[in-house]
Amino acid sequence: MPHHKSAEKRLRKSKVENAYNRHYRSMMKTAVKKVRTSENKDEALKNYILAQSILDKLVTKGIIKKNNASNKKSRLSDLIRKIEPEAAKK
Repeated sequence: MPHHKSAEKRLRKSKVENAYNRHYRSMMKTAVKKVRTSENKDEALKNYILAQSILDKLVTKGIIKKNNASNKKSRLSDLIRKIEPEAAKK
């Protein structure tokens, strides 16, 4: 238990910030997962644009670091590049 008034406030504040960060991290993971599990290239590209936007927002909010977001975007784009287009499958 905190013994000082400022420590009590920090405890309250850290709980709120933790929930906030958890929400955004979950949103990021879901967006990345949607790109990875996309059925075709068009769907993957659409989901990639959304994921890219979310990753950039998290960088500006300070939830993830710039290089972390850059690495995630790079890996996702490589994955999309390897997906065969619909015309080649038929």
